[in-house]
Amino acid sequence: MVSVIIINYNTFQLTCDCIRSVQAATKDVDYEIILVDNASTTGDPAEFLSYFPEIKLVKSPVNGGFSNGNNLGIEHASGDIILLLNSDTILKENSIATAANFLAKNGNDIGVLTVHLTYTDDVYQHNARAFRSIRNEVLDLFRPALMLIPYRKRATLMLNQYFKGDFDTYCDWVSGAFFMFRKELLETLPGKKLDERFFMYGEDQLWCYQFSQHGYRCYFLSGTKVVHIANASTEPGKQLKLLKTMISQELEIMRYRKGTSLYYFVFAAIFVAKEKARYYIKSLVQKLFNHRIR
Repeated sequence: MVSVIIINYNTFQLTCDCIRSVQAATKDVDYEIILVDNASTTGDPAEFLSYFPEIKLVKSPVNGGFSNGNNLGIEHASGDIILLLNSDTILKENSIATAANFLAKNGNDIGVLTVHLTYTDDVYQHNARAFRSIRNEVLDLFRPALMLIPYRKRATLMLNQYFKGDFDTYCDWVSGAFFMFRKELLETLPGKKLDERFFMYGEDQLWCYQFSQHGYRCYFLSGTKVVHIANASTEPGKQLKLLKTMISQELEIMRYRKGTSLYYFVFAAIFVAKEKARYYIKSLVQKLFNHRIR
C-alpha cells in the first residue's frame, strides 16, 4: 500500500484539487490519503471530511513546518511505501502506481523516487538535482562553454538546469513535491524520522543526503508527469527574503556534509557571490522586460 501524505496550510481549494486528482488518476494500486492540517488559520480542517470522508485527517495543534507535518502523517501511515505529495500538485495520469511499481521492482539501492514534474505550462521543473560542490559552482560560471558539450553528457554531469527531464537517471537529491520511499528506510535516519531542522526549504536535499549515507540513491523516473503549480511570489522583497533563506540552508547542508573545512569556506564564497549576482540579474530582467526567469 502507498500512504500519500499531503500537508495543508491555508490552501483549502488547492488541497481539494490535489486530492481529487489523486483519486481520479490513481488505479491498480492500494493507497490511502493522509491529510495533515498544519494549524491553518483560515477555515475548519474538518470541512475536508465533508468532501473526502475516506481520507485520514490529522490536525496539528501548531504549524511545525513541512518536515514536522510529514512526520505526523507518517505516524498514521499504514502503507509500506510513503509518498510525500505537495498540496499544489495535480495528477493527470496514473503516476503513483507507475512509481510504486518501479520502486517495488528496483528498490534494492533506490532510496527516494520522483517523477517528471512540470509547471502548469508543461515546462519541466528541475527536480533531479546534484549536490552542490566547488566543481559544479565553477563549471556553472562558464555555462556557455558547457553548452558545447553534447547534451546527454552535459546533463549527466551537471543535472539541475542542464537536464531536460527526458531520460531516467540516478541523481543526488530530488524535490519534496513528489517524494516516494519505502517506510522501512526511516530506520536509517537520525531519530528514525525525517529530519526537522528546517521549517521549510532544503529539507528534501537533507533527507536525500542522509539516505545516501546508508547507500540509498535517488532516482528520477521520466516516463510519467505530475503538474506542480509552484506559484512562487514574484514580488521582489519576498524573493530576496526567500533567497536569503535558501542560501543559509544550503550553507548549513554543506557544513553538515563537509564540516567547517577549507572546502566549505571556498564553496561558500563562490556560491554566495554567484547566487546574489544571479538574483539581481533576474530582478533587473523582470523590471526591464516584465519577464520572470525561472
